[in-house]
Amino acid sequence: MNDIIRIMQAADQAARWHKSQKRKGEAAEPYMNHLLEVAALVAQASDGDATCIIAALMHDAVEDQGIKFDEIRALYGDEVTAIVAEVTDDKSLPKAMRKELQVSHAPHKSSAACILKLADKTSNVRAVVETPPTHWELERKQAYVAWARAVVEGLPYKPAGLLSQFTEATAAADAAFGRLASA
Repeated sequence: MNDIIRIMQAADQAARWHKSQKRKGEAAEPYMNHLLEVAALVAQASDGDATCIIAALMHDAVEDQGIKFDEIRALYGDEVTAIVAEVTDDKSLPKAMRKELQVSHAPHKSSAACILKLADKTSNVRAVVETPPTHWELERKQAYVAWARAVVEGLPYKPAGLLSQFTEATAAADAAFGRLASA
């Protein structure tokens, strides 16, 4: 099957799985917007690698929709599933521990998982700047950006173009919120 067809089928599946999910920001935009933004960033950084793009479309299915890795494997194969597994948090753990593990596991990610993680953090930081959750106080926004920086700093592979977009996003966050004093 041709790569464009595989990618479009994955986008359709992701849209169906996430159909009722909204982003946390005040605009409450469809969650699919995030998945498409991450997939577009991954496409640019991976030179259109279909496996990486499909993994980007699937990257939150397990955490957010309870989709099983076996279902992703049956639909998209072992490579996509392995990348998704590398970037999926264990939701049975407390949130603070999941965040710590993202930082400590970052240096051990594969190149594909690094691209996906960097694209995801870029999209999320942009969202915090453009349409932050209404209940987030200034300090929480600053802390999120500082944590995203810590995750990205640990990644062993950071394509220059994508890293530049992350840097632009964090600079916009610093301009909007200032920097966390302890960062």
